Amino acid sequence: MRILVLGGTSFVGRAIVDEALRTGAQLTLFGRGRTGVELFPSVPRRIGDRDTGDYDALREGSWDAVVDVSGYVPRHVGQAMAALGDRVGRYLFISSHAVYARTGVGPGSDESTPRRPPVRDTEELSEASYGPLKVACEDDVLARYGTRATIVRPGKVAGPHDPQDGLTYWVRRAARGGRVALPGRPEQPIQLVDSRDLAGLVVRLLLDDRPGAFHAVGPAEPTTMAELINTCARVAGSQVEIVPVPTDAAPPFFPLIRPAAQWPAQQRSAARARAAGLPATPLATTIADVLAWDRERGEPPLANGLSVEEEAKLLAGS
Repeated sequence: MRILVLGGTSFVGRAIVDEALRTGAQLTLFGRGRTGVELFPSVPRRIGDRDTGDYDALREGSWDAVVDVSGYVPRHVGQAMAALGDRVGRYLFISSHAVYARTGVGPGSDESTPRRPPVRDTEELSEASYGPLKVACEDDVLARYGTRATIVRPGKVAGPHDPQDGLTYWVRRAARGGRVALPGRPEQPIQLVDSRDLAGLVVRLLLDDRPGAFHAVGPAEPTTMAELINTCARVAGSQVEIVPVPTDAAPPFFPLIRPAAQWPAQQRSAARARAAGLPATPLATTIADVLAWDRERGEPPLANGLSVEEEAKLLAGS
């Protein structure tokens, strides 16, 4: 199978390329050529820039499928589809569970859950616009390719090479042991999907030429923040005591912490994706692999979370 990946050298895209190569697929990567230049030396690359609309490198060639990892606004998707035309078989778009309405949805919601209204009048990515922009992208892919379109909606993705600090923060913090400040509620559900499981689903959908929308989310029974932290400690061989602290005492956008109103989004149904081939890596395995990766890279400073000093101050008052 000949697969074109629009953005394949950072985290999710990297995992998809790894998995596709494992199956023997012939890959072509499209991107700016600024990151991950040392990765996949045997894979042909087409250099372009989605932000400036430079798709000249895609004017020639044909592929059985394209995986769009780096489309965030309708212009990205529209220009890519215009450049590729009918020279691709299936168009698989990596969307997000942020497309869904955030109210009136209970645990176990499936792919038929109402989506938020699409947005097309901005390209600024924010908490308010990210999901609606992805909705508009989904609509455009479906309008152009119909039954040759596939939509994958990941939840919170975790694993090695994660550029965000979500699971990495808690893995590193639990490994230190001791009293752990949790700026939230221990019973908060959390539904992580391993990046390699997401990649496995994407490649399986392409191999099966399967249309439709699919959740790429974690287990049917999500874990809780307390269980996650304790599992991190167990994997690292440490002992922890979880100490809840006020959410407003910590920096905003704290790793993996969500307000109670967003908890249903951490409990989506993976049934359709499981039936289509979504793997299920045990959480402890994902944690162990993140721990090993983080240590191998030297545990660089994290942009989010609490420093040792900040946490000590919070714990002193608890």
